[in-house]
Amino acid sequence: MKGSVMHRSDITPIPLGGGVERRILAYEDPLMAVEVSFEAGAEGAPHVHPHTQLSYVLSGSFRYDVEGESTVLNQGDSIVVPGGLEHGTLCLEKGVLLDVFTPKRDDFLAR
Repeated sequence: MKGSVMHRSDITPIPLGGGVERRILAYEDPLMAVEVSFEAGAEGAPHVHPHTQLSYVLSGSFRYDVEGESTVLNQGDSIVVPGGLEHGTLCLEKGVLLDVFTPKRDDFLAR
């Protein structure tokens, strides 16, 4: 088979603290898919990176803040954050995000 296959059961979650954990699902330049699980009340602190990020809500509810503007995202909702914009999230109801980055997050792989 051409391409890469990753089975979720083979991926060890990376605890990030504060009720958040990450699983790197798949990557190949210039793309990366990451599953991020949140407990209710957990935060993805405001931050900036050069990567374009698409976040899709697999489950739960999140307040997403981008450059000082807030929106609530629920299961099935998505948002695209261009690189260079400050953004963060607060988990309102326990849930999981699928984050897709381009280019891939080499900083995630260095851990």
